[in-house]
Amino acid sequence: MSTVILTGLPVPGSPLTDELRSLGFDVRPAAGPEDTAAVLAGVPADQRVAVVDSAFVGHVHALRLALTDPRFEACAVTGALAVQPGARAALDKATALPVQGDGPYADRLAAAVEAAGTTVQRPELGTLVAAVPATGAERAAADAAVAAVDDEAVRLRTAVKSRDGFFTTFFISPYSRYIARWCARRGLTPNQVTTASLITALIAAGCAATGERWGYVAAGVLLLVSFVLDCADGQLARYSLQYSTMGAWLDATFDRAKEYSFYAGLALGAARNGDDVWALALGAMILMTCRHVVDFSFNEANHDATANTSPTAALSDKLDSVGWTVWVRRMIILPIGERWAMIAVLTAATSPRIVFYALLIGCAFGALYTTAGRVLRSLTRKAERTDRAAQALADLADSGPLADLAGRVVGRMAPGAGIAAAVIGSVALLWTAWAYEFGARQVIIAAVFYAVLAGAAVARPLKGALDWLVPPVFRAAEYTTVLVLAVKADVPGALPAAFGLVAAVAYHHYDTVYRIRGGSGAPPRWLVWTIGGHDGRVLLTVVLASVLATRATDFPVALTALAVFVALVVLVESIRFWVSSGAPAVHDEGEPA
Repeated sequence: MSTVILTGLPVPGSPLTDELRSLGFDVRPAAGPEDTAAVLAGVPADQRVAVVDSAFVGHVHALRLALTDPRFEACAVTGALAVQPGARAALDKATALPVQGDGPYADRLAAAVEAAGTTVQRPELGTLVAAVPATGAERAAADAAVAAVDDEAVRLRTAVKSRDGFFTTFFISPYSRYIARWCARRGLTPNQVTTASLITALIAAGCAATGERWGYVAAGVLLLVSFVLDCADGQLARYSLQYSTMGAWLDATFDRAKEYSFYAGLALGAARNGDDVWALALGAMILMTCRHVVDFSFNEANHDATANTSPTAALSDKLDSVGWTVWVRRMIILPIGERWAMIAVLTAATSPRIVFYALLIGCAFGALYTTAGRVLRSLTRKAERTDRAAQALADLADSGPLADLAGRVVGRMAPGAGIAAAVIGSVALLWTAWAYEFGARQVIIAAVFYAVLAGAAVARPLKGALDWLVPPVFRAAEYTTVLVLAVKADVPGALPAAFGLVAAVAYHHYDTVYRIRGGSGAPPRWLVWTIGGHDGRVLLTVVLASVLATRATDFPVALTALAVFVALVVLVESIRFWVSSGAPAVHDEGEPA
């Protein structure tokens, strides 16, 4: 139970007490500011507690934003302050200070809490009203301002992300927000809607796996339904401020699980009709994952960079002032809404092979467009990368024991190796894997060379202009090596097993990203070392190929065993972390396409 301390004499006819109770608060009166400390002492320290001026006039949603958002230790609007247990000590000290100064008491408490070192979130209210009028005339004006703005309309509008793709903005959000409100009024949670979206997508994948035209049509329709629910879960979270650590984990992983499961369903359906498209399915998954790692790495590298400007960024900002260019640039990168719409329509109307061709071409163009722009920005801006950014890039690199050892041995001899070492090692590995027959010992030598250069690449802080490309280069090298070896094996089951292995490893990499984004740091080092790091997995995979060269039919079994091992270790640790009390509330506002 949360508690509100209502300070000051009650205002006759004010609905404030009922409004606070409707938000789930136990309301306790305090005759004046000087009595607040005594009332606060009776509130358990493990509860959320708020202080609201009894003369407060404003929208209920303004109070909801200030008092119920679980993401912030302290949050305030004019006349209202709420703190979670982590900021309770700061509030206790603030209420113990002598009551002095002008203005609403809650505002003075918020200033004191912030002065003590606790950040106080102040949500943007826009047209919403939050005021503490001092006179009858001011109160009448505030009441009129409240009546002039539809609280519910604002709440619905702000439930939708401000930046989204064209398809999502104009074809999904106009009605999905009402689905979100319907769910909220029936007590459904965002996690339940997210789970429904996943189940719908898995059913869609099952329909696609039938290989029948009715199955493809049903799969396309269900995929769109799943996407509507996917939009509704975030809108429900924003509409009702139901943010949670479990929701962060589900939201961070289910989109990829849905999309990649659908790829597998399409591949299974095509196989039923004698068309093997597993290589295309795996290629699409690799391309999408690497594209996301590019997004994550660039954003982390420049999250807190100084002098973060460039002519390219200035041009982009200028184009943003021309409305139609904004939508064109959002559409051509094929964000999730456009991508899922394309997959759904092509699945229903064509064949899995055409779906994957369209995906690979469209996503490759989008990846080249965004990456080229970011490379130009990085080369032209005079930015100084921070130690935090360099550490984030090192964590995203996912280096294992082999790379760590190599970095200690050769790193000092290769200062500033960064992206150059990563590219050279990756190109050498991929060329060798493709040029030589399956199981050739030369590929093992190339994998060792790759591990050595991978260690040299991260031996020193990744502060170079293009060092943010190091993690995506490693992802591309590892995933593509598995794809090439599976193709070279040319035995039944090799490509599906490779698909499973890359999916398991990709989950680990997405998990790493969301932990870093939430400010919790990378997964524990023991986990990275247990699953070998990217360098160890690459070497193990090529060694397995060499050992099984004379009986390649066993290679799929080896890949499957490795995939199961990685998946079990990563999932157990991931679930433990995301359901723990220390997990961050990361949500989809900043998620890439």
